[in-house]
Amino acid sequence: MQLNDILKEFIFDCEVKNFSKRTLKSYRNNNTLFHNYLSQEFKITNLEEIKTIHIKRYFKFLMKKGLTPTYANGVLKTIRAFFRYCLNEEYIEENPCLKVGWQKEGKVIINTFTDEEIVNMLGVYKFTTFLQARNKMIIAFLVDTGARNNETCILLKEDIKDRVILLRGKGNKQRQVSISPLLKKYMIRYERIRDYYFKDKIVKVNNYFLSNTGKPLTIETIERVVKEAGSVVGVRKDIRCSPHTIRHWHAQEQLRNGLDVYSLSRLLGHENISITKRYLQSIKDEDIIDLAVKTSPLMNIRGGRR
Repeated sequence: MQLNDILKEFIFDCEVKNFSKRTLKSYRNNNTLFHNYLSQEFKITNLEEIKTIHIKRYFKFLMKKGLTPTYANGVLKTIRAFFRYCLNEEYIEENPCLKVGWQKEGKVIINTFTDEEIVNMLGVYKFTTFLQARNKMIIAFLVDTGARNNETCILLKEDIKDRVILLRGKGNKQRQVSISPLLKKYMIRYERIRDYYFKDKIVKVNNYFLSNTGKPLTIETIERVVKEAGSVVGVRKDIRCSPHTIRHWHAQEQLRNGLDVYSLSRLLGHENISITKRYLQSIKDEDIIDLAVKTSPLMNIRGGRR
């Protein structure tokens, strides 16, 4: 079977399963590049011709180009998904990708904002106009929930419950995050200003965050809100000022405050805990020691000290 035909079929199957645009793009691009390599290097255009050695040769080629192990593993994940589909559809009897091991990744240190930078960014926008209130609410929402950029864009009014917020993450998987008392206070003020601003305007969507014309926000808009706040307060130049960096800060802060890595993994919507563990690796030793004192079994044993 021709690889081009099966790839189109695979992508269509992913679309039916409602995978995100980002995932679809990754699956399509990575597998297309792999198939082009097979055609150029081995004259392979049919699925049945692919062996494990061809996949291993491809990853050796990628590593020689200077790709990081983390990036290479991301590529392998998308190629594995393609072959898993082929196996499920009984186009092949064995998955040649299963014998291709993951690249060993070094310790990943995730640099993020300081607490002071976060506090200062929260203070950039005020509850004065609609756009100011919306931007302040966006920063507070990202800080308190650790939500992804796209999750923030597609958040609907009905997703806001009394004590929790419903987020729709990758693969349209749903999860809940809590609403802290301070975030609730911000939400009440923002909603009052928003509803007054759109009182006499026609709004055809039900998104929680809106543009000044009543349309859903784009990913670029939210990135711009965060970047502008970071620029105003003078965030360090080596820190990428983005919604995802706020997500990094949120994760590390939750761990420093005593939340276990398994619960954090669920709150962040991670597919597996290995992703969450990267945040744990980036926490300083002294912070871990301080946390250990707070959670000391002897200090917290029921019945108290005798």
